[in-house]
Amino acid sequence: MRSGGTTRRDRRDSRWDEHRRARREQLVDATVAAVGRCGAGVGMEEIAAEAGTSKTVVYRHFADRSELHVAVCTQVAAQLTDRLRAALATADHPRGMVAAAVETYLAFLEADPELYRFVVAPPDRPADADPISTLSDLVGDQAAALVAVALEQAGRDPAAAAPWGHGLVGLVRAAADWWLRADRPIPRADLAAHLTELAWAGLAGLLPDTRPVPDPEEQQ
Repeated sequence: MRSGGTTRRDRRDSRWDEHRRARREQLVDATVAAVGRCGAGVGMEEIAAEAGTSKTVVYRHFADRSELHVAVCTQVAAQLTDRLRAALATADHPRGMVAAAVETYLAFLEADPELYRFVVAPPDRPADADPISTLSDLVGDQAAALVAVALEQAGRDPAAAAPWGHGLVGLVRAAADWWLRADRPIPRADLAAHLTELAWAGLAGLLPDTRPVPDPEEQQ
């Protein structure tokens, strides 16, 4: 009897866990929709209204706005990294991968600039909160992983992949933030080309096997 009772409780707990996961996903989707309707400065009341519920219910699933923000960032980053992987799969050279990654990032933020502003501007949170809390952090980890592969293929120590990967994301983000603030003064394709050229100028010197082979005629 005792064992059976435990089993029934476990099944109820499992069903409740699934319900909570589904509800959290619905609230994240509602937050994204509310950002699209109200902008990056959307409030919790607007988010609750979009979800068809109250702020009390939202806070039942998320301790505070910061925790909800982390969940939105995680979802957006997953979508972006999926697109980055798909774009990278179309390139067969490291420079082409850099170009594809930069273009994909810029296209992603241009498609929904308010959502981009929302995820890259985290609310105030305690110092001991989850450090993986912004889009840049999450995408930086993905970029670092890609740089590590490139370094290993070049026979180099991948220890520097983390700072280089996050540095590349910081470069693109800073330029992208300026681009949005300035109301996109140059075409996206031109910005992507400029950033690719700058990023590759640094990486090419660190990956010996990616340097272009000199043209014998140019050396004469």
